[in-house]
Amino acid sequence: MMHAWPSGFTTKRKDGERITDQEIVEQVRHAVLMQRLPPGTRLPEVTLCEVFGVSRSVVRKALTRLASNYVVDQRPNQVCRVRAPGIEETRETFDARRLIEGEVVTLLAGTLPVDAMVELERLVQLEIDAFERGDESARIEHSLSLHFKLAECSVNRVLGNMLTDLVLRTSIVVALYKQAGSCYLPGDHDNLLAQLKKGDAQEARASLYRHLDSLEALLELSAEESAIDLKSILGQQA
Repeated sequence: MMHAWPSGFTTKRKDGERITDQEIVEQVRHAVLMQRLPPGTRLPEVTLCEVFGVSRSVVRKALTRLASNYVVDQRPNQVCRVRAPGIEETRETFDARRLIEGEVVTLLAGTLPVDAMVELERLVQLEIDAFERGDESARIEHSLSLHFKLAECSVNRVLGNMLTDLVLRTSIVVALYKQAGSCYLPGDHDNLLAQLKKGDAQEARASLYRHLDSLEALLELSAEESAIDLKSILGQQA
């Protein structure tokens, strides 16, 4: 499962057509994941219409999709905002992911098909390459794709669906609250795959726990709301 993460923001596609609601979703989500839109940022429909050059109905569809992906909060008669999960919800999200993904990798240890393992190893290498060249956007893309792949391979489809949901939730939390200047160092994924290939279920679970502990340690849960210029952020070209 590969997700497209635009390298910049644009109001038109290469074919000259106006962008779709899904493309707006990808651009706003990318801005959140890259920490360009902090928690609590207001997303007025009128401003988004001006930024992307689309109708209000297209913007509303995009915001609805973003809300379903836990990127924004939508409330009746209120301006939509970038989500700002509290400390308790953040910790509960990580705890839930430990439980679900820990069980997924335990069940996958020693059972992954060859083609799935090859794809996972490819994603790990792509993540490392992106890190080494300083391309954080690509690194996040490949990291998320790896976890989505684990969810897709889950021998228990219910757990797999739950994991997909939790990967989205935690990726947004990490993007919103990662401490300035902090950096996630690749390596956990490589070790996780080694344990999966070896068939060591307990070590695979332990490796996964260490990975999530490292991510949670990057968070600073005291971010303050600041003035955000949506036109500048979402209208910026690569």
